[in-house]
Amino acid sequence: MIKLVLTDIDGVWTDGGMYYDATGNELKKFHTYDSAGVLWCKMAGIPVGILTGETTDMVERRAAKLGVDHLFQGAKDKVAIATTLCKDYGISLDEVAYIGDDINDLNLLRLVGLSACPSSAPEYIQAEVDIVLRKAGGQGVFREFVETHILADQMPELLKKKIDSFRQ
Repeated sequence: MIKLVLTDIDGVWTDGGMYYDATGNELKKFHTYDSAGVLWCKMAGIPVGILTGETTDMVERRAAKLGVDHLFQGAKDKVAIATTLCKDYGISLDEVAYIGDDINDLNLLRLVGLSACPSSAPEYIQAEVDIVLRKAGGQGVFREFVETHILADQMPELLKKKIDSFRQ
């Protein structure tokens, strides 16, 4: 049973592109579908954590808006972070689901109980995960992971619950 869901950002919640305006400001596009993945986890009592190698205000604002439980930016050793979270929750890596898409995700993808990547991930990443999802990064792939693989058996019951205070 999954008791913690972890996710990368760039290439998962975004299409992996880094957009710059004329003044040098960096922009990222997030798909609102992924917010429902966070909602479903919250309703099921499963904490969500973001582990990203980048450090941006955009990701911090998105995580805060969605009420993500843990945000680790500038994450160089994702395995160490996940291991610490597991200790804090009294769980093992076998009870963690992780979705990532690139080389810096590979070590953690190999260790967790349920691993996935977007269809846009390189083939060598796809070969290492339990699930290659149908959607590409930035197209709601986190939501797909949660709804169809982590909480699939709970979705009918979750859909019956009243959704009051969730903001996209």
